[in-house]
Amino acid sequence: MTKSVRVTAEQIRKLQVQGARNVAIAAIKAIQIQAENTKAQTRKEFIAQLCEARELLFFARETEPLMRNAVRWVITQVEDSDERKVTELCNLVSVSSGKFQKSLDASKERIAEIGAKRIREGSVVFTHCHSSTVTHLLAKAKADGKTFEVICTETRPAFQGRITAKEMLQLGVKTTFIVDSAARSFMHDVDMVIVGADAITSEGNVVNKIGSSTIAVLAHEARKPFYVVSELLKFDPATLYGEYEKIEERSRDEIWKEAPQELNVRNPAFDVTPRDLIHGIICEEGIVSPQSVAEVMHRAYPWVFE
Repeated sequence: MTKSVRVTAEQIRKLQVQGARNVAIAAIKAIQIQAENTKAQTRKEFIAQLCEARELLFFARETEPLMRNAVRWVITQVEDSDERKVTELCNLVSVSSGKFQKSLDASKERIAEIGAKRIREGSVVFTHCHSSTVTHLLAKAKADGKTFEVICTETRPAFQGRITAKEMLQLGVKTTFIVDSAARSFMHDVDMVIVGADAITSEGNVVNKIGSSTIAVLAHEARKPFYVVSELLKFDPATLYGEYEKIEERSRDEIWKEAPQELNVRNPAFDVTPRDLIHGIICEEGIVSPQSVAEVMHRAYPWVFE
């Protein structure tokens, strides 16, 4: 196991790499470096090392199907090849990693193009946490010449909303920053809600940063459309077979370092937004209903189900 894989896994675990897309890219780059520095002498040894790296990366963050799908795809390209030479297998890892990253980039551009059309002149957009896919969509709308405003939450306890706020200001977008608990007070002022996703289940429910489901309920109450912006590869195929998407629970210290020891502090990182609260999933295949996401996945990425 190379140092790169261990370091990357630790960075993912400690949230030093944030955003599902960034986590996926970091993971396949670590796999690529592992391959480039392998000391394996045989195909069997080489694949065993890749699988060991895969397990370490998977363990670093439970709620990351995009990362799992990315790593799984790269390793599958090696396992399905007839190549026996380690040098050629290493090259295949590099080529496959590059292809996957290009595919992700193309998906991101397509999502931005589709989603930006939903933002009308003068709109007020509400968002939660930080998603590079969401901010890229908003940047596309700005580049298209649209004037709009953004209201974003601080997103406790790690304050990822500050990243969103800074990026919006850099784009020249009028931005209002609020505490999470003020969401209901501002919901009637917005035209739409756009959030990212960490995982999509087979039922079309969406796992995202804690607080997202509350915001979806508030949007439903205020009759505001609630959109999820996501690459389809955040779909978790394990949920087709009865598994629940795991909700990572993080350290109590993120909430209150000096909390009394006898106090029970809970810190779930994500929650589940039911599909009935989601107006649509903006993805590379268009704007699809959450109820049809498994069908769309079968058509666009059949290898996920193999």
